[in-house]
Amino acid sequence: MARVTGLGGVFYVVKDPEATRAWYREKLGIDGPYGPQLAWADEPKANPYSLISQFADDTYVKPGKGGFMINLRVDDLDGFVKVLKKRGVKILDSIDEGYGKFAWLLDPDGVKIELWEQVADELPE
Repeated sequence: MARVTGLGGVFYVVKDPEATRAWYREKLGIDGPYGPQLAWADEPKANPYSLISQFADDTYVKPGKGGFMINLRVDDLDGFVKVLKKRGVKILDSIDEGYGKFAWLLDPDGVKIELWEQVADELPE
């Protein structure tokens, strides 16, 4: 059956693509031939997924610019936040929701990034 099988990428316009790619490589440790690349094979949790979620306003993505946010899965949020701080990345906030741990930061273009450590197999209803 023909169907959608996953998220292929996030594409957006920035002033200096090379500088943004360098930031993702140096600060977040992700890179690839066409930009930061994530392989599902690297995901340690069972049943990984990507989410496309819509909001009625941009409150959740603020202070990010552009009306969207990038959510990145991490395997150890506390450890990764420590690494980011050593690399000079400002963490806007963090929270433990029980089903997941979250932290937020801005990339060099003002795009909000949400880091998510999944700690439960399912999201709450």
